Amino acid sequence: MEPHVLLVSFPMQGHVNPLLRLGRRLAARGLLVTFSTVRLPGLRDVPEDGACADVGLGRLRFEYMRDGGGSRSYMAPDDMLSHVAAVGPPALAELVGRQADAGRPVTFVVNNIFVPWALDVAAGIGIPCAMLWIQPCSVLSIYYHFYKSPEAFFPTAAEPDVRVALPGLPVMAMDDMPYMVRPEFAQSLWGETIRAQVGAIQKTVSWVLVNSFDALERSALEALRAHTPVKLMPIGPLLEHDHDDGEDDALAQAPVAEDDDGCIAWLDAQLPHSAGYVAVGRLVNTGRDETAAMAEGLVATERPFLWVVRDDSRELIPEAVLEACSDRGKVTAWSPQGRVLRHGAVGCFVTHCGWNSIMEALAAGVPVVGYPWWSDQHTNAKFLVEDYKVGVRLPAPVAGDELRAFVDRVMSGPEAAVLKRRAMDWKREAAAAVADGGSSDRSLQDFVDHVRRSSRSVELARLAQEIEIINGPVNPVLV
Repeated sequence: MEPHVLLVSFPMQGHVNPLLRLGRRLAARGLLVTFSTVRLPGLRDVPEDGACADVGLGRLRFEYMRDGGGSRSYMAPDDMLSHVAAVGPPALAELVGRQADAGRPVTFVVNNIFVPWALDVAAGIGIPCAMLWIQPCSVLSIYYHFYKSPEAFFPTAAEPDVRVALPGLPVMAMDDMPYMVRPEFAQSLWGETIRAQVGAIQKTVSWVLVNSFDALERSALEALRAHTPVKLMPIGPLLEHDHDDGEDDALAQAPVAEDDDGCIAWLDAQLPHSAGYVAVGRLVNTGRDETAAMAEGLVATERPFLWVVRDDSRELIPEAVLEACSDRGKVTAWSPQGRVLRHGAVGCFVTHCGWNSIMEALAAGVPVVGYPWWSDQHTNAKFLVEDYKVGVRLPAPVAGDELRAFVDRVMSGPEAAVLKRRAMDWKREAAAAVADGGSSDRSLQDFVDHVRRSSRSVELARLAQEIEIINGPVNPVLV
């Protein structure tokens, strides 16, 4: 039976993108892969239900879970998480049944963060599972140890400013921690969902794939491996342009999207390494004061800049400042971020420090001004500045003169040449990891081999069950 891997994603762009890129890599190595999510409005670059294409030696399909809700308007993040958790399990079970009825039974399931129920559904049917961890291994280690010994993380009267020492990680203050281990967030819906996801490491998943690479997080990887019973494998960076040689993916090889609002053409007109790229995430609305301060700071740099601003935030920019922005730079609601960061005109990236963005910046060799907001972003910013040493961290709330000063530090100050050199070093390390024979390339092939072995075991168990129904108990070894 052909191995059939079902990928189950949370329906946010930052979750969809890395899992879909993993799907392309798996398909390129000869697997049948189906990508699925509860499809909600706002997702970009996700093909229509039923789309499929040859990718290298395999095939990539798209079949979405039916939530019974039809077309939905924008949902706030909390509402989205609740909705997906409610409709997801029965919808996934129904989807798995459809695959079996169509003659392509699912033999392996891979999920990502915030859909832990996908692992429970798969395990209940007898399908082996893995997870794609889309944050750094360092953050996974923090969560793993937090759920084992939460008391070590909570401040006390004797130690109100608690500092936590974990294997393979530097000593960290609570302000450096992901939000979901902080007392005010740990028992939120998001915190409990991550708890369920990390808890699966001990009971459901056999492999944890990490969107990172060995040279970047070697100490965290080695330390966490000593504490976990699963295979912990870095397979990143997972990038939009990174496909195996020989791929014939109609979905990936389509002409470059024209729907980039002229971003690439604008960059083409700029001098090398002269422009700043600013994108602080689509999930958080920065508010009127901070949006206006950021606009004023960008204008004050007197440099060209490409600024991604949500439609509902653009109206917060004072008209006079917006006009000045248009004179100096380009404001857009969306950009093809991977292509933008690889463009020779970009010399600096102002980012919220989401892990996908950091992976793309490191792989492109672009220095960073970090402006973290929530979730794992404060932790990522700490490592970006103190461990990877490719950027600086902007204090919050942002002030226009500080933003100007920090952009200057990264692009032309005394530190600029050193930051750029380190960024280029990481670019080479990232490229080496995913190249043929690199650490991430080998890890991915190990996982593909594991999927093939597991699929054979699933097929033997299925045949034994069918024979038992017909003829009574049977030894599966003899099947």
